[in-house]
Amino acid sequence: MAADDDRRDAGLVLTEEQKRRRRARNLAIAGALFGLVVLFYLLTVFKMGGNVANRPL
Repeated sequence: MAADDDRRDAGLVLTEEQKRRRRARNLAIAGALFGLVVLFYLLTVFKMGGNVANRPL
């Protein structure tokens, strides 16, 4: 069991600066994805038009 713990601890250790940059990059990617979702939603709503609720069921 001790050998397994030693191997797990020998992995890559990030500095605080690298962790900060990784978090900033992840937030930027999340923001871009959220922006695309909003853009696609708005394009869909505008393309369907305002009378979509007045259709027969």
